[in-house]
Amino acid sequence: MQPWETVATARIADGSEFVLARHGDEWVVRVDHRVLMGNRLHDSEVALAEESIARADDPQAVLVGGLGMGYTLRAVLEAVGDEAEVTVAELVPELVAWNREHLGELNDHPLDDPRVSVVVGDVFDLIKRSARRFDVILLDVDNGPIALAQAKNQRLYGDYGVRFCRDALRPGGVLGVWSANPNARYEQRMRRLGFDVEVLRVAAREGSSARHILFLGTRG
Repeated sequence: MQPWETVATARIADGSEFVLARHGDEWVVRVDHRVLMGNRLHDSEVALAEESIARADDPQAVLVGGLGMGYTLRAVLEAVGDEAEVTVAELVPELVAWNREHLGELNDHPLDDPRVSVVVGDVFDLIKRSARRFDVILLDVDNGPIALAQAKNQRLYGDYGVRFCRDALRPGGVLGVWSANPNARYEQRMRRLGFDVEVLRVAAREGSSARHILFLGTRG
């Protein structure tokens, strides 16, 4: 049996180790031995982009929080017009480099698209300083509002984070949040803080019984 090959590693600020590994045509990124993302389960990431953008009226400015392996970004680029501006906020610079050097072929090199600009940094900070800047904000930086990749990401899903997301959207803008599991408290928080909310259960991949959750909030 072909073994897993470690392609690259990175140590981030909180001490966690990111590992890019491959097994034939299968790719994964692990964080401290836990699989954070892979190219075999990405249909729900595509659905996050498609469902969110479908609810926005001709979006011209889109923020993708969390680059991952580029599946959400590619789906955004397929759904918006030639004049749209797509900003990607990614905290881990090595993940951006890995997308350029190793993973770009998975999605036809979306970072090379002239509509895309990359901000290496915390998406929370970008959202906080971006009043009425975006038509769509997509967040896929954790496994959901309670399954956090980093503890400080909790601020993104609390009251302040939801308010900042609302304020960063133009009227009628859409906030789309990916989650591995349902979270009634987060859904209620979105409603309380000014969003009309839909919650979708979507397939993790075609033909799979596994389901992921999309929180879709439209700014009233």
